[in-house]
Amino acid sequence: MTMDAREAFRIAGEHVVDSELDALFSELLRVPSVHTDLMESDPALVAFVADVVKPRLEALTGVAPRTDGMGNLLWQCGGAASEPAEGLLFMGYAMTYPAGSMPEPFSGNLVPGEPHGLQGPCVWGRGGCEQKAALAAMLTAAAAVRRSGQDLARPLLLAVSVAGETGRHDAARYMVEEGGLAARHGIVGLGTTNRVCLGNKGRIDVEVVVRGKASHSSTPWAGVNAVDGARAVLERLDGLVDGIAHPELGEASLVATHIESGPDILHTIQDHCRLTLDRRLMPGEDPGEALAAISRALAGMNPWRVVVTRGNFMYPADVPESSEVAVALGAARETAGEAGPPIWFPAALDAGYLNEKGIETVMFGPGDLAFAHTDAEVVPLAQVRRAARIYAAAALRMLT
Repeated sequence: MTMDAREAFRIAGEHVVDSELDALFSELLRVPSVHTDLMESDPALVAFVADVVKPRLEALTGVAPRTDGMGNLLWQCGGAASEPAEGLLFMGYAMTYPAGSMPEPFSGNLVPGEPHGLQGPCVWGRGGCEQKAALAAMLTAAAAVRRSGQDLARPLLLAVSVAGETGRHDAARYMVEEGGLAARHGIVGLGTTNRVCLGNKGRIDVEVVVRGKASHSSTPWAGVNAVDGARAVLERLDGLVDGIAHPELGEASLVATHIESGPDILHTIQDHCRLTLDRRLMPGEDPGEALAAISRALAGMNPWRVVVTRGNFMYPADVPESSEVAVALGAARETAGEAGPPIWFPAALDAGYLNEKGIETVMFGPGDLAFAHTDAEVVPLAQVRRAARIYAAAALRMLT
């Protein structure tokens, strides 16, 4: 990093236009881009990226983005075009939680913060706290870096994923493995109340199917009750993750989140039972070994037949506070007057995958996840404005 933190913040502030950012943030919120059963292939999501984000980014920066075969957006400026792997990646998201019972979820209106325990005007809208405040700030920061006229020794890259609420790495994986996306450092944009998030838990979804034998419930000895087998499964799994912990993220966990049995007929001993398990992974844990440990624990469960299958999984992350990207963000935050130490998230996020692929990635953005998925999703406007300056200042410091 060659540029002084205060100089970087000064230049960023000169080129972030608050009125432009405010209007962009409200516009993003007014276009629904919610999670549905179609996941990343939902046409509304793809259209949001292609018809809303893409033209706005091109208008802001004068550089045309492209979209890949999945609908993700990719943009780059500065540095050598042949060396994106040396650059800094901003990764934002399109997909938000569904509207649910939230009043006027797509208004994008300004509301007073005081009724919500916040100071100053806030912006109201679904996805503001998780995805869209950070996305608006990242788009504005990219424009500020571009407009600054600074000669970037390494490129700034911006990716907008069609994911955001899927609980899997599919969109990020597509960009990296199919599209060749690469960078030295990354910042995942989501609501951290403008604090640097250095790590998060991973997660592996596991399906366990217990097979028994059906019989009439008046003669239970004639069957093999799969419900009893499910109870035995849970007993065997008790204590499996004891002793696995992280100093900031706490203990690993293994919980059953769903159970169903069949046949769906009265007075019948059940011949199968299906359980869904949520295994939270600590940094350093391998998803494959976590699955293997569950399989070993459930081996030899006669008279039941037990099949263990891996579902979606997401990698954990743990980046040192001394990393270049964390230091650059921290210096920009301090200059902006933001306070508070780094944080870690219990949720599973794409930072884990990007770190696994060699892109040292932290999380940062405006918005408080305590408001996410609620009926009052609000973000302080001043926080979004500061985030745009911090993103841009960190990029200028790292890339010039």
